[in-house]
Amino acid sequence: MTSTTSTTEARTSSRATRRGSRRRLPWRDRVVISVMVVIPTLFVVCLVWVPAMLSVVLSFSNWNGIGSVDSIQWIGWKNYDDITTIYPPFWPAIKHNLIWLGFLFFGPTLLGMLLAVVLDRKMVGSRFYQTAFYMPVVLSLALVGFIWQLFYSRDQGLLNQVLNTQIDWYGDSSVNLWAVLVATAWRHTGYIMLIYLAGLKGIDTSLREAAAVDGANERQSFFHVVFPLMRPINMIVIVIVVIESLRAFDLVWIVNRGTNGLEIIAALVSQNVVGQASRYGFGSALAVIMMLISSVFITIYLRVVFKEERR
Repeated sequence: MTSTTSTTEARTSSRATRRGSRRRLPWRDRVVISVMVVIPTLFVVCLVWVPAMLSVVLSFSNWNGIGSVDSIQWIGWKNYDDITTIYPPFWPAIKHNLIWLGFLFFGPTLLGMLLAVVLDRKMVGSRFYQTAFYMPVVLSLALVGFIWQLFYSRDQGLLNQVLNTQIDWYGDSSVNLWAVLVATAWRHTGYIMLIYLAGLKGIDTSLREAAAVDGANERQSFFHVVFPLMRPINMIVIVIVVIESLRAFDLVWIVNRGTNGLEIIAALVSQNVVGQASRYGFGSALAVIMMLISSVFITIYLRVVFKEERR
């Protein structure tokens, strides 16, 4: 009875201490915390949520961006119907985005994972290799496109010089998508490598040692012990790959503004919003479609994360 009473008193005193500490929080700290919460929230609302909601609203209109808001003509679902029925580049753009997604997942993502596993063994010169593979990540995709122009140029490109060909790798619609994907993979591989390398560093070495004691080789240890423990990292990588495949824009726009075999959704949005067409409503409908596709994968990711936290 005495121990129960003392435990109850201890809990009561700890609660009172916590309440007292909250009450004794200096006003300067309260101001700092409020500023740190309010300012980022305002930025997110003003720069993300408000434009997103306006895009949804404008997707039901026919507006060229000229004139006042009163000049907007509301046409309902017509933009979405036209996109899926009479807009020729839409379905090729969906196809190209799916190819982009599959290539990033089965190409540079798996290669980045392999490089992370190899470099995690603390091999000689691992720091140099990490820097070399990660260096393209700090470059913008537009700059990556210019760099790979040195390889893909029809007249002076290194690739044609080596193969003794005259292929216009960026201009030929039958090969330019794959040429752009290779350039993207050069940048994407190092990014995935760094994420998996950070995840591997967080795995307890005793688990690998226990697996080795049980007779598991390195391959079995990785796929049955290490890889399942990296489930949160795998989910993050999947979301990153999906978002990268949907928002692929810079490199494609630099090559040929998303035409002639390089149609993707992000390029179609820019062509209709800031291009000569100036169809804000139509471009907003394309942006909403891209946002909805992204939201599906982001929702799945958040659901998995919250489920892990509850566990």
